[in-house]
Amino acid sequence: MLSTVKTPSTFSLNKVPEVTLLFWLIKMMSTTVGETAADFLNMNMGWGLTNTSLFTGLLFVVVLFFQMRSDRYIPVLYWSTVLLISVFGTLVTDNLTDHFGVPLALSTGVFAVLLMIVFGVWYSKEGTLSIHSIITPKREAFYWLAILITFSLGTAAGDWAAEGLDLGYLNAATMFGTMILMTTISYYALRADGVLCFWIVYILTRPFGASCGDLLSQPSANGGMGLGTTGTSVLFLLAIVSLIGYLTYRVKIEALEAESR
Repeated sequence: MLSTVKTPSTFSLNKVPEVTLLFWLIKMMSTTVGETAADFLNMNMGWGLTNTSLFTGLLFVVVLFFQMRSDRYIPVLYWSTVLLISVFGTLVTDNLTDHFGVPLALSTGVFAVLLMIVFGVWYSKEGTLSIHSIITPKREAFYWLAILITFSLGTAAGDWAAEGLDLGYLNAATMFGTMILMTTISYYALRADGVLCFWIVYILTRPFGASCGDLLSQPSANGGMGLGTTGTSVLFLLAIVSLIGYLTYRVKIEALEAESR
């Protein structure tokens, strides 16, 4: 049986799940929920942007604390962190736009630069940006910081494309989806660097998911399909919960098989 004892400086197992089709499905649905859930709490529930940001920010910090304290990949804990960081990352951009009047184009550029800085410092300290080696607290801290910025960057880029450039939600989703497809083809057909392709797709799935969320939830007068933020959030949350339940079951089965060897 594999040991799961944690030392002060290292974990015994990688803290990030294997990158499979299920990984990308849950991630993209999480980005959609991040967009619609933030709108639901802010507008439908009448909490306002500030209260919504404080509430989700507190939840995110609590869940991240337990995620950082765990010594292995736990599907429920990991994906709860991703879901909350998606909502909070969305709200970071929304606050800059609505409260401080920062143009979406500027937010997109600033977050892109911040992400490059984080990647640069991360690589200089650890010598890798691979998610297959998140085996120390320092690497995990860099990982979650990068993830947070990708969500804020993706929100800004998605809103800028759909609204600022007047592409509309469908065209924006198509554009980002095409970029994801091109990156995937580059990886499988042209043997492009796997770490680079992973982070490119991770960044692009945020505006793609946000555009899809807006397309589904916004009224037809705004270029959407009119499902509403409640319907869209519930639909994708049910799908996410189902997939996480399956992953949790699979992890337990694999642990039992490893113990029996």
